[in-house]
Amino acid sequence: MLAPMAGITNTAFRRLCREYGAGLYVSEMITSRALVERTPASLRLIKHHESETPRSIQLYGVDPKTVSEAVRFLVDQDLADHIDLNFGCPVPKVTRKGGGSALPWKSDLFRAIVEGAVRSAGDIPLTVKMRKGIDEDHLTYLDAARAAEGAGVAAIALHGRTANQFYSGQADWSSIATLKETITSVPVLGNGDIWSADDAIRMVRETGCDGVVVGRGCLGRPWLFGDLAAAFRAEAGEITAEEAAASIAQPPLGFVMDAMRRHTELLVEFYDDDEPHACRDIRKHVAWYFKGYGVGGDTRRALAAVESLEQMDEIFATMDASLPYPGEGAEGQRGRAGSPKRVVLPDRWLESRTSENIDYADLADAERDDSGG
Repeated sequence: MLAPMAGITNTAFRRLCREYGAGLYVSEMITSRALVERTPASLRLIKHHESETPRSIQLYGVDPKTVSEAVRFLVDQDLADHIDLNFGCPVPKVTRKGGGSALPWKSDLFRAIVEGAVRSAGDIPLTVKMRKGIDEDHLTYLDAARAAEGAGVAAIALHGRTANQFYSGQADWSSIATLKETITSVPVLGNGDIWSADDAIRMVRETGCDGVVVGRGCLGRPWLFGDLAAAFRAEAGEITAEEAAASIAQPPLGFVMDAMRRHTELLVEFYDDDEPHACRDIRKHVAWYFKGYGVGGDTRRALAAVESLEQMDEIFATMDASLPYPGEGAEGQRGRAGSPKRVVLPDRWLESRTSENIDYADLADAERDDSGG
């Protein structure tokens, strides 16, 4: 499963990942209030290309009624085949209003949101994604998972970090194992520190989880989903380990260049043939695509300022397409890890696990259209 990533997992990137492998590719996080209000930005983000099946959309919300209305809209308009609810956002402007990874602390509110969403989803599978909790002293994942299981969700995904960790340190896979032991009636998916197919297989073996959710590991490496498909086929006995190993990509530079160009072409299509816009978007992917490769600083800077496909081709023409895979230099962490941070919460938020004293007008501010994720 491709984890939703703001500004990354648009239709173009999802289609690119799908071209390399198999899996469930989820949209960027959509604010439920914005969807209910039919904002142009939200309506654009929920669009899927005709080649995308199943269509998977992630919603974020803080009000049971609004989330239910957003789910009902997606179902009534036949816009999704799978809906995921996000309870893992650690961004301060969201948590300070009680949203994201702060919300499961209010167990009654969490339960109301999930139960209402499941009812509105009907026959459409609805899943939830969460973190361990606010911090190690305020863990919520087991209580929240039990509530979600009771509400009838189709699966539960856990990122093995707390909100205060952001993406720092190592993901706690043991929490995924604990969740798998606790939840027995629906699949449990593991998320955190999957940088390769080997990591995915190791997570499944160590935790017993039913599947994996991949986020930063596929940045600049959309072919990772092909690697994962081969590894899991070998694990299931469909192909040999040797055949799987031969399928794991160790791409020369030319392969990476082709992937980046294809990504840009899909972005041009996504932005309605606005090539300059697509090129501005692809710039943030340059460092990820060429991680570890012996590409000079001048070349990297030129690609990070590219303005057209023609200019991209001119830069690529100066590069050695036969340059081999750099091995360890291209492996490991991608994206920013950051450092642990104090989670910003509403005043007196931790004093009670219930929402009886919540100011819902204030809480709803966490669902602004610009709140991000």
